[in-house]
Amino acid sequence: MKLYGAPNPAPNPRRVRIFLAEKGIDLSETLVNMMQREHKADDFVAKNSLGQIPVLELDDGDIITETISICRYLEGIYPEKPLFGTTPLEVAKIDMAIRRVEFQLMNPVGNFWRHAHPYTAKLLTQFKDFGESNREAVARAMMWMDRELEGHDFIHGHSYTMADIAALTTIDFADWIGLPMPEDAKRLRAWHARVTARPSAAA
Repeated sequence: MKLYGAPNPAPNPRRVRIFLAEKGIDLSETLVNMMQREHKADDFVAKNSLGQIPVLELDDGDIITETISICRYLEGIYPEKPLFGTTPLEVAKIDMAIRRVEFQLMNPVGNFWRHAHPYTAKLLTQFKDFGESNREAVARAMMWMDRELEGHDFIHGHSYTMADIAALTTIDFADWIGLPMPEDAKRLRAWHARVTARPSAAA
């Protein structure tokens, strides 16, 4: 297998690296230079028509894209230390948590990144008022997450899962682009310190 990714602060390739570190899977990563738009080059678009990373290329040439799909595949062939749950209820709850992180938090973070951040100004037509309006949505999502963590060590109860990986990478990227966690999100901040202390967070 061959994994195509990019270094930090790109959040999606980092999701896969953290997953690999948690599982103890040794899979080297071929870095794609996003600043030089290598992910939009013809040879890469032939692997992923959306021109996005990460991409997992299997030994037979088959391709898997999207971080959660890549990690689900790897979980299937490396089932030890499960990060997607083991019972139907756990699987459903963790999947629910991942989708909530993506829809409630990652979407407005992405909208701010695309439409309000100076790094992306040359890549698309920005609607800055719309971009800036997502600050409030991000803060609101983080405070919602803070409430959801009441009585929990992790996003899904007391076990570290793929939902924590999705949330950590999103929150760290949000902070990097100027959207920090609210000061009064005490539970979220405690969770962040807890998951950041794991060795895998350095991936």
